[in-house]
Amino acid sequence: MTSAPYESTASQASPVPDILSPAFAADPYGAYRIMRESAPLIRHEATNSYLVSRYEDVERIFKDRAGEFTTENYDWQIEPVHGRTILQLSGREHAVRRALVAPAFRGAYLQEKVLPVIERNARELIDAFRHTGEADLVDAFATRLPVLVIADMLGLDRADHDRFHDWYTTVIAFLGNLAGDPEVAAAGQRTRREFAEYMIPIIRQRRNTPGDDLLSALCAAEVDGVRMSDEDIKAFCSLLLAAGGETTDKAIASLFANLLAHPEQFAAVREDRSLVERAFAETLRHSPPVHMIMRRTATEVELSGGTVPAGATVTCLIGSANRDESRYREPDRFDVFRSDLTGTTAFSAAADHLAFALGRHFCVGALLARAEVETGVNQLLDALGELRLADGFTPFEQGVFTRGPRSLPVRFTPVPG
Repeated sequence: MTSAPYESTASQASPVPDILSPAFAADPYGAYRIMRESAPLIRHEATNSYLVSRYEDVERIFKDRAGEFTTENYDWQIEPVHGRTILQLSGREHAVRRALVAPAFRGAYLQEKVLPVIERNARELIDAFRHTGEADLVDAFATRLPVLVIADMLGLDRADHDRFHDWYTTVIAFLGNLAGDPEVAAAGQRTRREFAEYMIPIIRQRRNTPGDDLLSALCAAEVDGVRMSDEDIKAFCSLLLAAGGETTDKAIASLFANLLAHPEQFAAVREDRSLVERAFAETLRHSPPVHMIMRRTATEVELSGGTVPAGATVTCLIGSANRDESRYREPDRFDVFRSDLTGTTAFSAAADHLAFALGRHFCVGALLARAEVETGVNQLLDALGELRLADGFTPFEQGVFTRGPRSLPVRFTPVPG
């Protein structure tokens, strides 16, 4: 071991900014480039993990065809705030739990029940500012849409929106607490108690008096004789609120930031709405909402740059892998027309970007995210004419574990409607 923040497993390595440093937070992509080139496997003391930065290694870890990796890291990473979730399960237990929840995020249920909820919420949010000629797309839209959609899907009180938003923000801060701030940790654990006190009585009420909502469907769902317990459902709802809220929030903001920074591509997307899907896929590659996902080694594993011992935590740097020069041409360039990214598979387990992970733990909410983003983007483009950034404002990303613009002030010509 070493007292330095990094110990490269490579024989020679260029200096890399510590992932907990202000320099890294300001420009992680420059640090990622150095890692991929000269230190693709780094032992990071402060997080007690191995940092993996190349596409081929992160893809291999996520797909895990050889059974070399587990999600046991979530026992300490997310259980303190969510309880035991589907992410921690494996084998038949994972397959059954995923089968219980997956139908709500695809197919007929998504199209017939969820899509109208997304469309209504997007329209109501936009109607609140469409005639003003200016708005902060993050505060007025991106942070609100996913939380309202999830609340409506679960049949929860929309008046509690601010509480939901505060809860998921606190949970995401806990998950990204790489420096181990005790106040952030305590706030996350407090949120788990508060959310349980809020949700468990509602879950019990839905079991007795089911409604036409996702929460009632989860209460009644059964696969191979297995049903979800109150605690199972509460943990899933907590995970859905945090993961679905934060990632979709940042995806919408980053997509518009990217397009507004590339006026020709923005004009093309506005003219040809079939490109919205490609713009979202390219945003997930170029500016992923989640930059880091962890796994745990089940056995000793050889990766680019060295060997990881059994029982070690591996931090998969999605933000780096998605800009790997060996996988993408001019990877730092945002390009909705790039030929080395497949838009039609970008929201499935066959995706060739890594923003939703891959393999058996591929994000169950990927199609929900696509529906929210594409609906929101299309409605915004319909309602806001001649959209541009506010004078003097340049979009910039913030965050390390999750990342995206926290503000996006724009000016526009109102479109009658």
